[in-house]
Amino acid sequence: MNITDKNIDGGKPFDWGRTSADYAKFRDIYPQSFYEKIIRRGLCLGGQDVLDIGTGTGVLPRNLYRYGAKWTAADISEEQIQQARMLSKGMKIDYYAVSAENMDFADCSFDVVTACQCFWYFNHETVMPNLYRMLKPGGSILVLYMAWLPFEDKIAGESEKLVLKYNPKWSGRGERIHPIEIPDCYQERFSPIYHEEYLIKVPFSRESWNGRLKACRGIGASLTEEECLAWEKEHRQLLSEIAPDKFEILHYGAMAQLRKKD
Repeated sequence: MNITDKNIDGGKPFDWGRTSADYAKFRDIYPQSFYEKIIRRGLCLGGQDVLDIGTGTGVLPRNLYRYGAKWTAADISEEQIQQARMLSKGMKIDYYAVSAENMDFADCSFDVVTACQCFWYFNHETVMPNLYRMLKPGGSILVLYMAWLPFEDKIAGESEKLVLKYNPKWSGRGERIHPIEIPDCYQERFSPIYHEEYLIKVPFSRESWNGRLKACRGIGASLTEEECLAWEKEHRQLLSEIAPDKFEILHYGAMAQLRKKD
């Protein structure tokens, strides 16, 4: 399903379904410390009903499943949901292929709504009142994010330059550590109660880092097959010149918790 947003990549269409296989293989990379910060907030634990929106291949519910929450997860891409179901065999996670704007779960269904790597894709004027409706009294929205730091990490920086060579208007470029931005419309019905930003080193091999970049919006989700092949050939050559077989990429993680007002 092609998505076009004038505020993302200069309006260049992208489709996560085109990169779902690579996404499933290469984007389950959050370190344990990323999940521990969620658990320390008392979220996504046993006895809680949790909705993960923009779930992709179900990375968040799959990795937090062992902590006992009951998970529901939704994503706009049918292909992403297919991958999520395959990767979740043996887990009781309810998956739905539906956009955040069109979710229609019952009122007061969830203790927590999570949104990881996806919050900026939504039409918040539509999504915010729907989340308010579906959350139980005192329920929370937890927004999560992790990104490489191209100005602090040489390998990340050189790889990012190559993405921009093939997709010059890619708006995922140039990340620096900063708090997650929450649209103003949430102030009416939610209170911001916590945010945190922190550095993380994520281990990669040349193969897995190449796969991580290939599965990003700027490459696999938006370029043609021929462009992807050309980019990958050049990226593999670049990594053979600048990266050892095993290395770490400096990222930052961020979280923001909002609580439903009475």
